[in-house]
Amino acid sequence: MGYILALDQGTTSSRALIFDVHGQIRSTAQKEFRQFFPKSGYVEHDAEEIWSSQYAVAVEAIAKAGLTPADIQTIGIANQRETTIVWDRKTSKPICPAIVWQDRRTDNLCKELQEKGLEPKIREKTGLLLDPYFSGTKIRWILEHVMGAKERALRGELAFGTVDSWLVWKLTQGALHITDVSNASRTLLFNIHTLSWDEELLELLGVHRSLLPEVRDSAAVYGKTGRHLFSSSITIGGIAGDQQAALFGHACFEKGQAKATYGTGCFLLLNTGTKPVLSRNQLVSTVGWKIGKEVVYALEGSVFIAGAAIQWLRDNLKLIQKSADVNALAASVPDTGGVYFVPAFTGLGAPHWDPKARGAIFGLSRGSTGAHLARATLESIAFSVADVLEAMESDAGTRLKEIRVDGGAVASDLLMQFQADLIHAQVLRPKNKEATALGAAMLAGLSAGVWKDQEELHSAWQMDRAFTPAMASSEVLRRRARWSQAVERCKGWE
Repeated sequence: MGYILALDQGTTSSRALIFDVHGQIRSTAQKEFRQFFPKSGYVEHDAEEIWSSQYAVAVEAIAKAGLTPADIQTIGIANQRETTIVWDRKTSKPICPAIVWQDRRTDNLCKELQEKGLEPKIREKTGLLLDPYFSGTKIRWILEHVMGAKERALRGELAFGTVDSWLVWKLTQGALHITDVSNASRTLLFNIHTLSWDEELLELLGVHRSLLPEVRDSAAVYGKTGRHLFSSSITIGGIAGDQQAALFGHACFEKGQAKATYGTGCFLLLNTGTKPVLSRNQLVSTVGWKIGKEVVYALEGSVFIAGAAIQWLRDNLKLIQKSADVNALAASVPDTGGVYFVPAFTGLGAPHWDPKARGAIFGLSRGSTGAHLARATLESIAFSVADVLEAMESDAGTRLKEIRVDGGAVASDLLMQFQADLIHAQVLRPKNKEATALGAAMLAGLSAGVWKDQEELHSAWQMDRAFTPAMASSEVLRRRARWSQAVERCKGWE
């Protein structure tokens, strides 16, 4: 019986899960790593710590399952996207800290490119907005600000990768410099129509071709782990950006199916079929996955801060001891007492896209308590998702009747019910809330022959509970109007 090792490398922690051939979890391991905020709007990681934490939990998960590396048939990788790492090809050492997807340092560069009228061309080719969120401007910043980086890149001494590329490089001990189409489509450098790096975009952003990884399918036998990492070499067989992996893990294989992942941020993806849909509402078009000749596209809306707002209550305000405590605290009051919290700590994502927005709390009175703020924090996540979903339905020209959800925050019944109320659609919570890791395992399992086709994968998704809207439409409209007021007052602050 073969097992699959899924590496779920996230923004705040590295996780590893062992799945069996039925898609059931046999063991998990998780390790948080440090977050660095050197300036306002700057967010960095230590790439070596990302690797060491991911390797450590991989070893731990195999041991906890009572297995050996020889029992692992294949490895699937899901990763935080857009986070940018540049390293020396000879030493495998990063030349600077990883610039995280949340980082806003290239805002002025994006504005310069917009003023030159380049955004429509970039948008048409990549499906993306010209925003600091994506990798392309981060690479250029590194080339311009790290001493000698541009010259070394021209000499072919450096490699760029999103986190998936970095992990594969380390897993294969420098033998493979690759990425998959889903991660490549998040760089501002990849043409989602031709499915290749775009020479015109590389020139516009000043990125040398020699930096870039080879682009592969999302499910394929890429290679094996290095001899000295595990007691047996393991095949690497699946790669997808975490949000595309979650869409796949939810078995959203058909056009019109959607999912929302409630993690550090919150990400909504809608399967748009075999052709990209260009958004009219500030969403992005992205590659979902490529398996063989089949390419699936998705519309995506990104909320930058979701679970991170709960972490802020825990770490900065000390309102709670652990993240899960927010549910009991929020449930201790019947409502927010008129408090609205817009956690725009690193700007606003879809559908607003304002990198200069900053967080704010509105409606405070002398009667406001930590419980009101906790409830307002949970509600802010649901409001943000509702804004994105409304834009998504407009772009797709369809009304969604349901949305599948995953991530740590979906354990909150209060949040899920409020979400269903706001979007007036069913919210379906699965028994296995690890859709991202499951998606990575599914992709790897397909390439390894664990499952013969996608049809066999449907049984791996099983529902735990459906949340049905219950709030009066008039009350939903009132609350969403008040939320919109609060959002507008946060814009352009920085």
